[in-house]
Amino acid sequence: MRIIAGRYRSRVLEAPLGLSTRPTSDRLRETLFNVLAPRLQGAAFVDLYAGSGAVGLEALSRGAASVTFVERAPAALKALRANLAQLGIGSGFRIQPGSVASFLRKAMETSPGPIAYELVFLDPPYEAEREYEVTLGLLGGAAAAVLTPGAVVIAEHRRKEPLEERYGALERTRLLEQGDAALSFYALGTDRRRT
Repeated sequence: MRIIAGRYRSRVLEAPLGLSTRPTSDRLRETLFNVLAPRLQGAAFVDLYAGSGAVGLEALSRGAASVTFVERAPAALKALRANLAQLGIGSGFRIQPGSVASFLRKAMETSPGPIAYELVFLDPPYEAEREYEVTLGLLGGAAAAVLTPGAVVIAEHRRKEPLEERYGALERTRLLEQGDAALSFYALGTDRRRT
């Protein structure tokens, strides 16, 4: 696993041991960032279920202003911190240990207003189907204020297990399939710019 492009191009990343964390493949990350390229420079990016941080680190490498990593597994957090240290990244990121639902609820309660993101990526374990429903439901409902106008929410999932077209105010705008994986792109219903 490596950084594909940008400032940290070709740098190798550490992945947590075991099968509980499934890193996004280099090929799928390349597809994702080719789509996001016009929106990435200077964006606030959040990597939900971050694992080793490969997706968020790629975003930083390619010019995101900031990345928030949300992860609760101790082994994944250890790999994420090791990757940040190995790349020499000392700023422009936050690590939020804990559940994604808890993070989204806390983000809503910040004062004077919620922290807002232009790009949201989520990649829960494929077996945790309920996590997709809960997280996308929050982003399309009670936690929608964490999305800036025109924000894009991207969910990686199994190609053979498609996600819903809608989660509250979130509507799917694009579906990309590659091998066994798929990327579903969502935007708030009033903000359906093509992704």
